Amino acid sequence: MKLGVFTALLSQMPLKDVLAKLKAAGLDSVELGTGNYPGDAHCKLSMLEDAAALKTFKQTVADSGLTISALSCHGNSLHPNPAIAKEMSETNRKTILLAEELGVSTVIDFSGCPGDQPGAKAPNWVTCPWPPEYMDILKWQWDEVVTPFWIERAKFAKDHGVKVAIEMHPGFVAYSPETMLKLRSIAGDSIGCNYDPSHMFWQGIDPIAAIRVLGDAIFHVHAKDTQMYPANLSKTGVLDTKPYTDEPNRGWIFRTCGFGHGAEWWKEFVSTLRMFGYDGTLSIEHEDSLLSPEEGLRKASDFLKEIVIREAPTAAWWV
Repeated sequence: MKLGVFTALLSQMPLKDVLAKLKAAGLDSVELGTGNYPGDAHCKLSMLEDAAALKTFKQTVADSGLTISALSCHGNSLHPNPAIAKEMSETNRKTILLAEELGVSTVIDFSGCPGDQPGAKAPNWVTCPWPPEYMDILKWQWDEVVTPFWIERAKFAKDHGVKVAIEMHPGFVAYSPETMLKLRSIAGDSIGCNYDPSHMFWQGIDPIAAIRVLGDAIFHVHAKDTQMYPANLSKTGVLDTKPYTDEPNRGWIFRTCGFGHGAEWWKEFVSTLRMFGYDGTLSIEHEDSLLSPEEGLRKASDFLKEIVIREAPTAAWWV
């Protein structure tokens, strides 16, 4: 496996400085945002129309000694506002084309969430099967919006030699292993997941057990932790809508790796990933509101260096 970083947390620094910093820290790869929610501080889609800029970018990355694990354009291409949907979908489409140009195999996005009917103004994430109209909404979303978009986009990605890794996240139609695999069964094997265990923890899903469910649908992995607060959960439940910065009153918050679960848990996590065929990058994502990006990155990197399995297994005497 490789250890990398989603560079959105260093968006205030120029790409060349980011690469030098991460190489000096002993990391292997970078995940770069191309727009939508992560922004495009380090990877501009305009390079598709600028051969000189593309050449310079490729050389900058090559000179750093790091590789690109994925291009990320997390957004909502199914947004009921047509202008928003068009912009985010176009960012996804161009990111796939740029990934092809760069020889990057994986593009990361969200599955998206439509409104509740044609002409809706805002996304509507259905969380329960009753009253019965909720099931009507969900059926319409999947049949009329999710299915046609992702069948077309999965084919486009496959035609360009790229896989799309959907990050399971509540608020979007694919938020759990079951809904992720439903999307994959509809759109085909060029659709898989960017596996972020932090989003499993707070839904009450065992992230290690879920690896066994997802299997070869795991295309990329985020390294991010979650800390649960049982003292608050009895009041808030897991669907806690308070700001992430209201840490004393939330039922859970995102944490830097090692601050939610210890080394024993993370060793089992990476071992199970390898057991089920994943030997790619663990990409550190910083969303810990109690630590600065600089400290969060340093602590996560130091912690995971002792855990990530970097060497391929060799045949043993008993085989």
